[in-house]
Amino acid sequence: MNDFKNIVASDLLLCLKGISSEISLSVEEISDMFEYPPDPSLGDIAFPCFKLSKILRKSPVMIAQEISSELKSEVIAEARAVNGYLNIFASNDYLIKSVLYEIEDKKEKYGSDGSGVGKVAVFDYSSPNVAKPFHIGHLGTTVIGHSLKMLHQFQGYKCIGINYLGDWGTQFGKLIVAYDLWGDEKTVEERGVDELVDLYVKFHAEAEKDETLNEKARHEFTKLEHHDERNTKLWKWFVDISLKEYKKTYAQLGIEFDSYKGESFYTDKMPEQIEKLRELGLLKIDNGASIVDLSEYNMPPCLILKKDGSTLYPTRDIAAAVYRKRTYNFDKCIYVTSAGQSLHFAQWFKVVELMGYDWYNQLVHVPYGTVSINGEKLATRTGNVILLKDLFATAIDKVKDIINEKSPDLENKDEVAEAVGVGSVIFYYLYNNRIKDINFIMEDALSFEGNTGPYAQYTYARTCALLEKAKDIDVTATTPKITAPEESELLKVLSKFGEAVKEALKEYEPSVVTRYIIEVCSSFNKFYHNCPIISESDEVARNTRIRLTAATRTVLGSAFGLICIKKTERI
Repeated sequence: MNDFKNIVASDLLLCLKGISSEISLSVEEISDMFEYPPDPSLGDIAFPCFKLSKILRKSPVMIAQEISSELKSEVIAEARAVNGYLNIFASNDYLIKSVLYEIEDKKEKYGSDGSGVGKVAVFDYSSPNVAKPFHIGHLGTTVIGHSLKMLHQFQGYKCIGINYLGDWGTQFGKLIVAYDLWGDEKTVEERGVDELVDLYVKFHAEAEKDETLNEKARHEFTKLEHHDERNTKLWKWFVDISLKEYKKTYAQLGIEFDSYKGESFYTDKMPEQIEKLRELGLLKIDNGASIVDLSEYNMPPCLILKKDGSTLYPTRDIAAAVYRKRTYNFDKCIYVTSAGQSLHFAQWFKVVELMGYDWYNQLVHVPYGTVSINGEKLATRTGNVILLKDLFATAIDKVKDIINEKSPDLENKDEVAEAVGVGSVIFYYLYNNRIKDINFIMEDALSFEGNTGPYAQYTYARTCALLEKAKDIDVTATTPKITAPEESELLKVLSKFGEAVKEALKEYEPSVVTRYIIEVCSSFNKFYHNCPIISESDEVARNTRIRLTAATRTVLGSAFGLICIKKTERI
């Protein structure tokens, strides 16, 4: 409704200036003052007159009444004064011309304001630790990150997706020791990451009995850092095996990355930044470690080097940020990680600022809450994890059972079951505000009723089925006309797509789009049940409703793409 707000704001400003010369508000300021009434029957938008009382020296009730009798606009069907509010209803003519026609004209571009054209956004997300399982704990960073990438791309940004793999650290020393003691090449090749995880878990179990194992692991990692030929070969092998497995999951999610440069890539890029910190006098020695004192900013010190001179996460992150700015010249660099890392990002963002990099304010941390299964937290060291591939497989099997029961003759059952099964998991996760902790319940996620992915995908399939039946009807033979309230209500909901996208981008919050999808589905299904479409005897009404169905399919299809959900033409 943004266009509607702007048009009404312009007409309202003329009306207000006619009432008083003291009005100095702009069209943008008036547009921002509009609210959505809690009940659609009260109006499509509402203007609170309370803020004008002081200027006009009148009560809000009097102001609303005066405006309602003076306001003239072609896009307004009615303006009612109610308790100090001016409740405004959009005209059907406006809804047809500025919503239906615009969707038909712009198609999949409808809802985009082009605000990102000419700008670059870099996204650091997913980033699993190599040789560890891709479990449900990685779902948040992966789908939130990709959704934010799609939202920015939709608005015109050039987007760079980076998978900053955790491919360095003492865990590789542990894995090398475990492989030497209990592993063999054939089993690792056959079982892949599953075998690497089992070796990692066994190492920690045995290290509790034999503390010398940890010392051996540190020794092996030191050899790796010094480019020991055998350890380097093993390390590359572990990375390749892990990536092969991860890419299977990414394929299910429809995600591709522009770069898989992990932590190891930046080992030779950190010395430059460490030296810069020294030259600026920012590095201080504290108990042998090199730190940047951030007490002035109410934060603990940022550790740059350990006592033994080895680097830490902040060192690598700073080097990576500088490399990405030089390589991509980004306008935004967005990091999607758990809320537990918020302090870490605040610290090294501040260090980047203190280093004099004027792009420090282009760094954005997007935190999210934890996820559990039936209240149980995950832990790789103990093996208590729910693998994402297993979660997806379970969801796909359950959807397949539903399809076999309700649509046994459906073509491409496996493909549909995968789209709906995987989609149900993603939708369930992204329906919640990202910062909230989530307890994943499979039965709720797979329901075809309520605010779920299957319900949304089924609604999309319904629009496809209707349009397939209507494919031979020339809907342009008549001029569209609204003849039922459900039609105008559906168009009003569709008109809000651009606002949902804009808000989701502003707040870095995919759930805004996910909840908007449910709003569209609810409105369309009400329209579908109350208004005959193909069977409508009146040609004008029938053609209008078919076009409304096509517009709904267009908007839902675009919205699905913004939250990593696949479109399903049949279920």
